[in-house]
Amino acid sequence: MTEKEKCAAGLLYDANYDKELIRERIACKDLCQEYNELKNSDAENRSRLIRRIIGSTKENICIEPVFWCDYGYNIEVGEDFYANHNLVILDCAKVSFGDHVFIGPNCSFYTAGHPLDVKQRNEGLEYAHPITVGNNVWLGGNVVVLPGVRIGDNSVIGAGSVVTKDIPENVVAVGNPCKVVKNISEEK
Repeated sequence: MTEKEKCAAGLLYDANYDKELIRERIACKDLCQEYNELKNSDAENRSRLIRRIIGSTKENICIEPVFWCDYGYNIEVGEDFYANHNLVILDCAKVSFGDHVFIGPNCSFYTAGHPLDVKQRNEGLEYAHPITVGNNVWLGGNVVVLPGVRIGDNSVIGAGSVVTKDIPENVVAVGNPCKVVKNISEEK
């Protein structure tokens, strides 16, 4: 089993020394750097390049620079996706965003984690678990989403939150660790 296959299976894998994974990360980061250096007025090339970086997108997508990810091919973005400046997606595992997702500035999505065992950690081993963000989700600025988290449709994550566990649909959740503080009702 290759290191990439171990990663996909959610097993410990060698992220730091595996030549294939290193090569893929370097290629993706070169594309991210090129994207980040484009003029904002160069919409055509920005659109073309972000579609080369991200594995799957729908029609309307806007990611403000600066944007970094590890591989790109593990990211799926729905329709009407907007991410403000300084988005970081460590996409060792799949990161899926539904339709109408809005992400504030300085947000991070981390699928990678490291073992508590110091010997394994020093050997460069890590694991990766997917992140799923539903439809119509709004994440305020400086939100961090950790490995394996699912955020339900129509939910709002307050600025500065650290999302360590699943968040259900139709709620407002805030804090470190992020917790549900209220249900969102249809009534106005």
